Amino acid sequence: MEEVLRTILANLVENQKAVSIDHVEREETDFYYVKVAQEEEGELIGRQGRVAKAIKALCKALGAKEGRKVEVVFPFKRK
Repeated sequence: MEEVLRTILANLVENQKAVSIDHVEREETDFYYVKVAQEEEGELIGRQGRVAKAIKALCKALGAKEGRKVEVVFPFKRK
């Protein structure tokens, strides 16, 4: 799952070296915390959060195929 998420993010941001994905397992859920360069957070979120919602939906669907619950978290600081 992390490879798929990294591939998606690599195509959305320019500074691919700044992409960081932390994987945490809690009970029956896999959490993926995604961090990118601060100036590219807007690209990842998209207009009204559409890009972020699409990434979350895709990862949830892929996780469901594998029988796992998946949550993608974008812990960005609000200005």
